[in-house]
Amino acid sequence: MAGRIRASDIEEVKRRTSLADLVGDYVTLKNAGIDSMKGLCPFHDERSPSFHVRPALGYYHCFGCGESGDAFTFLQRMDHLTFAESVERLAARIHYALTYEEGGFSREEGPNRARLLAANTAAAEFFVAQLAGAEAAPAREFLTQRGFDEAACERFGVGYAPRGWDGMTGHLRGLGYTPQELVQSGLASEGQRGAYDRFRGRIVWPIRDTSGQTLGFGARKLYDDDNGPKYLNTPETPVYHKSQVLYGLDLAKRAISRGKRAVVVEGYTDVMACHLAGVEAAVATCGTAFGKDHIAVLRRVMGDDSAAEVVFTFDPDEAGQKAALRAFSEEKRFTAQTYVAIAPEGFDPSDLRQHRGDEAVRELFTRKVPLFEFALRQAIARFDLNSVEGRVAALREAAPIIAEIKDPSLRPGYTRELARMLGSELAEVQQAVRAAERAPRGEQRGAGGAAGRPTEPMRAPEDGRGRQGHPGDPGPARRIGLATLRNTPTTWLERDALMAMLQQGAAVGAELLEQAVTAQVMDPDLRVVRDAIGAALPALGQPTWWDAVLGAAPETHHGLIRELGMAPMPQRNPDHLAAYARDVVVSLLDRDLVELKRELLARHQRIGDSADPRARQIQQQLVALESARRSLRAE
Repeated sequence: MAGRIRASDIEEVKRRTSLADLVGDYVTLKNAGIDSMKGLCPFHDERSPSFHVRPALGYYHCFGCGESGDAFTFLQRMDHLTFAESVERLAARIHYALTYEEGGFSREEGPNRARLLAANTAAAEFFVAQLAGAEAAPAREFLTQRGFDEAACERFGVGYAPRGWDGMTGHLRGLGYTPQELVQSGLASEGQRGAYDRFRGRIVWPIRDTSGQTLGFGARKLYDDDNGPKYLNTPETPVYHKSQVLYGLDLAKRAISRGKRAVVVEGYTDVMACHLAGVEAAVATCGTAFGKDHIAVLRRVMGDDSAAEVVFTFDPDEAGQKAALRAFSEEKRFTAQTYVAIAPEGFDPSDLRQHRGDEAVRELFTRKVPLFEFALRQAIARFDLNSVEGRVAALREAAPIIAEIKDPSLRPGYTRELARMLGSELAEVQQAVRAAERAPRGEQRGAGGAAGRPTEPMRAPEDGRGRQGHPGDPGPARRIGLATLRNTPTTWLERDALMAMLQQGAAVGAELLEQAVTAQVMDPDLRVVRDAIGAALPALGQPTWWDAVLGAAPETHHGLIRELGMAPMPQRNPDHLAAYARDVVVSLLDRDLVELKRELLARHQRIGDSADPRARQIQQQLVALESARRSLRAE
């Protein structure tokens, strides 16, 4: 289908979409003032929240990296969509029927993300329906033996992929999907005779994003004559990136956000078992090791809280040991405390629930130990501690683990514990730990990179020569924003007045704004914003107000305008916000009148003779000036 979405439909979708709800599917937001919410930025790594959302305005802005936009922009950035696809996704979210007009972009150019997502959704429905068929009896038996009844399967969208070569592809082609779309979505593979089902004779789990959109699948084989791997996942596609998804996160996100705890298990049935046992914060990786992208996903949902917890479960075999050490190598990316829970007899959560019941699963996570302690013991277990060579090698392996413990107050205690475990002199172990602390370890050593440093949006950033930037500094790379403004009382007033004009323009009123855009503004960058507001006054009170201001300003100042429009205002009481906005704008105007009064008084003093006609004229001007100030304050 060729055509473009009707402009009025785009505006209506934007108007009806709750930006707070949309962003909340990806980021944990907290109240930050009147019509202002904040959380950790999903677009860059940070420890202190600098990502602000203004639901009433329909805009977001990060004061750390400068990313900003509306609901469409957010989806485009988060899910790698085109503009049209973001409109279609939001329209589907609010159940709004779009109208397409002839002309414009072609719907046939390249893989259409919306079509690929729709194909995954249709496939998920197909697999669920197949689970009830006669062929799926072994799948139902497998699930029942592990304690998963029909209701549990329905809750998690578990399905069955038939053994034939084209059951699913034939069904989806009947719905209008092309073989190319099925291959691009990872649902089908390309053979000499065309596309055929990727998943055959397997139990299938849908892998969804935080909004519940099906991105891909994980599938377990059932039959002995299946020569494929035990687990088969969707390959990398335009919509599925295994390093950025966590199975079960769509169901777990609220529990994670509310309880400030995430549980990371190793399999799909482990996630099901945990949720059914009441541990609803459980998620799992999808055919890949837990890595930095997964950490970023969890941090956005959980927020950064030093009291928060992330609990891992690992199999007690060699693969589990390697997984634990990999997880520990990324542990410093978390602000949360990290732990490991190992079930007795080596059971995973699914086996534990099957053999011991729901209570045993819940108890498993109360017996957690710090991840660094588990990693320490696993590292030492690989060596023969009865030999000098083994003890030296174990110390060399274990000392960096102690050096990486986030809480330095814990390091001396674990240094003594390591000396006891190795049977080595305490001084020798202390020396090894100190050497490991001094050794460069890239990002994990917290070398002062952006990933480990709190954002300070109100401080001017340093340029490449160590100087703090100012508006007059040369260089096209300079990003103009609140942090680059001069730190003086004069600039503070100008900044606050422009914030009020942008955010509360309707409350300030057109008449007062018309005066304010002629007020003197000393800061050159803020002066550009003042002029843009003046040029955009015809759009005051309309949904296009912000866009009009941005359109009237050079692109170099768009970031500053967005920050002025997004920054929380000092007034926290919504009943007093309009009055505050008017007062601060009046203060900007009054500053000009006070300066004019000072000049008139100085001229009057220089004349000296009060009978001089020039002096009488100045007196009249002073009276008129005071009248204007009283009138301004009375408005």
